[in-house]
Amino acid sequence: MPQVMRLEWIGEVLQNYEARYRQYEKTIGSLAGWYNRHGFKMMVLKGYACSLDWPRPNHRPAGDIDIWQFGQQREADEVLQNSSRIGELENNFTIDSSHHHHTVFEWGGFTVENHYDFINVHHHKSNIEFEAILKEFGKDDSHYVEVDGERVYLPSPDLHALFLLKHTMMHFASEGIMLRQVLDWGFFVEKHGKDVDWKMVLEVLDRFGMRQMFNIINAICVGDLGFDVAYFPTVQFDSKLKDRVLKEILAPKYSASVPKNIFSRIAFKVRRWRDNEWKHQLCYKDSMWSAFWSGVWNHLLKPSSI
Repeated sequence: MPQVMRLEWIGEVLQNYEARYRQYEKTIGSLAGWYNRHGFKMMVLKGYACSLDWPRPNHRPAGDIDIWQFGQQREADEVLQNSSRIGELENNFTIDSSHHHHTVFEWGGFTVENHYDFINVHHHKSNIEFEAILKEFGKDDSHYVEVDGERVYLPSPDLHALFLLKHTMMHFASEGIMLRQVLDWGFFVEKHGKDVDWKMVLEVLDRFGMRQMFNIINAICVGDLGFDVAYFPTVQFDSKLKDRVLKEILAPKYSASVPKNIFSRIAFKVRRWRDNEWKHQLCYKDSMWSAFWSGVWNHLLKPSSI
């Protein structure tokens, strides 16, 4: 690597990764502390939970803070809002309820997504059944870490395995994913694979039509990212399909940005939905038309999502 590029990368990591991660952890500790003092438990999902599996957690980009409160999201949000009204929090503190499966608010300069569902149950009919499985595993509060002296709960290995796979496949089928999400899976399996009930996970994947994409993700981890094959329960795949998936991850056909005009935006999403049929078949058992009407209903429930 040229020295100039190496120095640029070092600067990027120091300024935009490590420094932001320090603030990220501080904010998570602050939020968990507030909840702990008010009698609520806070589990972190995705970003922070995934970063703890990386060789250097502070080299994973820090984004939103996704949390699960063991079924008490509504009560916790009410206490937060009331605390704002009596001046315990900033006067301009607001909670946005316009999204599916979570509310949104700002804390310490970071966006917090407080989940009342792990996944969007309106997106596909099968998601309702999958959500019930996640919620059952979401009752486990035996896994936690200390962050700035505050208890922060983590997903159990079984919950995290199912949630990471479902979340990754939902995004791949509808929009797209980044290599970071594949790395999250690889580092998770490397660290926690021995604690996962793979027999149960594989049965769930088969029931929901997710096994083929699961094998492809494992194959990318082993064949393209250098993870040890011994960590993974299965790595069986069609090489051409694996290469097609990897190409779509690295150079997606559709940009993440959508047109601002509502009619152009709808046309764009319909076209993307039609062209993504091959991805949908890798990640769901639901028919494309069933998914289409579920998506329409999803947007009618939350028009801001159109």
